[in-house]
Amino acid sequence: MAITCWEPFAVTRWEPFPDLGTLQERMNRLFEEVFRGRWGDEELGTGVWSPAVDIHETENEIVLTAELPGVDQKDVDIRLDDNTLTLKGERKVDQEVKRDNYIRVERTYGSFARSFSLPGTVDPGRISAKFKDGLLRIVMPRKEETKPKQITIQVK
Repeated sequence: MAITCWEPFAVTRWEPFPDLGTLQERMNRLFEEVFRGRWGDEELGTGVWSPAVDIHETENEIVLTAELPGVDQKDVDIRLDDNTLTLKGERKVDQEVKRDNYIRVERTYGSFARSFSLPGTVDPGRISAKFKDGLLRIVMPRKEETKPKQITIQVK
């Protein structure tokens, strides 16, 4: 009977995705960099934010509705310049709460600006805006000459 001696060998663990951990670390770092300016080092999430906007049209008008919760009406500026409607404003931080008392800050504070190109069919002299319950509603009537007209067919 022969005795065989096996040489010791190193057992290594097979890793099918060796760079997956590195990729995850890079993605985490990317997200931290993106959100750091929003909730990290800056004062209570101050910076530039962009309010959500809906735009719809009817036969007679175009209506823009912007969500501006926590924004005071006096802090909103609406301008029309060369068929471009611009909304600017600011949501201010509640000064009654001290920074050290916050546990979590997810709402963004600071300035915002949105611009929209309007079609030539809008009558700039008849644009109106209303602000209620954190919603800004801008109604932009169409020019009379650009509204669809019904043509009646005469029977002889």
